[in-house]
Amino acid sequence: MKTLKDYNLEGKKVLVRVDFNVPLDDNLKVIDDSRIEGAKPTIDYIIAHGGTVILMSYLGRPKNKEDKFSLKHIVPAVEKVVGKEVKFVADSIGPEVEKAVAELKKGDILLLENVRYYKEEEAGDKDFAKSLADLGDFYVNDAFGTAHRAHASTAIIADYFPNDKAFGLLLEKEIGSIEKVLKDSKKPVTAVLGGSKVSSKITVIENILDKIDHMIVGGGMTFTFIKALGGNIGNSLCEDDKLDLALEILAAAKKKNVQVHLPVDVVIADSFSNDANTKTVAVGEIPEGWQGLDAGKKSLAEIKEVILASKTILWNGPLGVFEMENFSNGTKELGKYIAEATANGAFSLVGGGDSVAAVKEFKFQDKVSYVSTGGGAMLEMLEGKSLPGIDAILK
Repeated sequence: MKTLKDYNLEGKKVLVRVDFNVPLDDNLKVIDDSRIEGAKPTIDYIIAHGGTVILMSYLGRPKNKEDKFSLKHIVPAVEKVVGKEVKFVADSIGPEVEKAVAELKKGDILLLENVRYYKEEEAGDKDFAKSLADLGDFYVNDAFGTAHRAHASTAIIADYFPNDKAFGLLLEKEIGSIEKVLKDSKKPVTAVLGGSKVSSKITVIENILDKIDHMIVGGGMTFTFIKALGGNIGNSLCEDDKLDLALEILAAAKKKNVQVHLPVDVVIADSFSNDANTKTVAVGEIPEGWQGLDAGKKSLAEIKEVILASKTILWNGPLGVFEMENFSNGTKELGKYIAEATANGAFSLVGGGDSVAAVKEFKFQDKVSYVSTGGGAMLEMLEGKSLPGIDAILK
């Protein structure tokens, strides 16, 4: 895998596709700068090796170049993270941009305007990609979050740099972490799959069954499995049209000698509210009018045993409705077990929107091996799909 470190960047204007699609508050100030932090090593590396940085990103889903989606709002946050001035130009292509690029000096950083202000970006338009490509001498993709999209700035642009393109340091890390789980894993390998729907995880499950030893099922998708096995799930979340699929997954896992760990007890509530009445019951004995919202203590004891015996751990999805304090215990405890296993030498990869949010909320991000920045992109890699943004660099 060719990365930045394989090239001489001295005197080069380096176009870097980053993922600065960061959350902003009502005053258009950046709330969470972790995606900017993620791009810092690549930016620093290019400058330290004599290059000039031209950053491309998108923000939100603009329809008509609305001001609230302008990347000018994030300039102070980028400057704070990289520790130096960041120039901004109010367009992505055209004479104004060409002038700003021509005036750049070695070590400068220029941020282009939101590439999605042009509909050509998402359409993967070749002319738009060529106009972007003409701005630099070298192309770097460091945006894992959009690597599964064949957009102009994430994939098409790479065609104009046949020999002068590379993965950024963040993207290199992302690919390496996923390959560590899928290709070079130390056994036993455990996948924790939580969240609400079996249907959204089916392709992941099919692709990883050959590579794992244990599969811990948690969150709302538990109840589709429990109902399929004949249990009473009360008013718990369930995909009634996926009951046969759940049984097929269990049969496939058994055939491949994968141990599936379903919860044995759950914390149930009489309404979907933090203030609801709660009690703990066996997982297949939930009364009508009640719903399962978190893993119970016996389930957690079993999960702890499996996690602490694992050498490779993939965590995708929470064990309960962690956004509500009274149903956050299962997800918190799981985080602690994974942190302990990691401290004991296991490799742990966390990815997928909700589990990343949980890891941040409960301050586990420094206690696991790697937290992936790309929700959809990570899932597609786990599903065994090829990603346009990655393929474009490799070809």
